[in-house]
Amino acid sequence: MTEIKGLGEQNPTAPNETSYDRELRLLKEQVKRFQEGRVVIKAKDCPLERTRQGLLRFYLHNLMIHDTVLKDWRVFVHEIHTHSGKHTHQGGLVIFVLDGQGHTLVDDKKLEWKKGDLMLLPIKPGGVEHQHFNRDPDKPARWLALIYAPFQDALAHFLDQKEESPHHKSDG
Repeated sequence: MTEIKGLGEQNPTAPNETSYDRELRLLKEQVKRFQEGRVVIKAKDCPLERTRQGLLRFYLHNLMIHDTVLKDWRVFVHEIHTHSGKHTHQGGLVIFVLDGQGHTLVDDKKLEWKKGDLMLLPIKPGGVEHQHFNRDPDKPARWLALIYAPFQDALAHFLDQKEESPHHKSDG
């Protein structure tokens, strides 16, 4: 498959390239990505990472992954052993529970969830503070988050980390 660069990674402007010519070139590169980019993203190609939020596996990320047919999505799996970090952001994302059960504190309100449930984080002025908890420490809960980046951009998306996951620096 052809290597395709994202919009933020193009070659620098040629010495005599006008802004209009650059736009034409970038649009052609984008169309090429949409036509020739990766369609199947394999889990083996997406490492599970220790982050402040916990164990995450990014499949799509509009700012970091530039070789797929879609460019405006963030899709990741979150594996929760005890609990995630706590953070605040604008909301407006979808979480599908793949495995396990637990609860999420959304602005200190406890919301129970289990495998097969769909969570929708609300959109609120000032954002929504939330943290996820797994009920069974012997079996990690796993869920899939789907975020449409242009929507979040239009909301003036921000992210404020309040507490780190216990798995940020540990082996647990």
